[in-house]
Amino acid sequence: MDAEEELRLVTQRFFRLFGAFAADSTPCGKPIAMVHAHALMILQTRGELSQQELGSDLCIDKSNVARLCAKMVAAGHVAQRADQEDARSRRVSLTARGERLAREVNVASKARFKTLLQAVPASRRHGVIDSFKLLVAALEPSESAALARAAT
Repeated sequence: MDAEEELRLVTQRFFRLFGAFAADSTPCGKPIAMVHAHALMILQTRGELSQQELGSDLCIDKSNVARLCAKMVAAGHVAQRADQEDARSRRVSLTARGERLAREVNVASKARFKTLLQAVPASRRHGVIDSFKLLVAALEPSESAALARAAT
């Protein structure tokens, strides 16, 4: 098996085992979709954002972020308002209920990753993290181009 195929298969298996495809719960066990949980954590960290900024951080398109925000408003987790400078743009912020859930999600997420990392031998943990950083850099548009240039 070549390296590309091995990476493809192990990555697919990782996402399945991690629980990334569960539509109605996060891998850390919260009863919301993973994208909803990530939106909560982003808003908790960055504060109020435009839908476009949130979509960019989540790596989803504007129609998906609009649907997500509508669901989050309906759940009482975020509030939306028109942008004062651009009436076509919507600003999104956490409600008190959303802030509480974001804290719960963060705690559960940290616990899940702590458990996951503890299953890796201590001597190999930094290597695993460094490998993930390399993969993330390869996926970043500007980083990917730089890595491709460096490889030639």
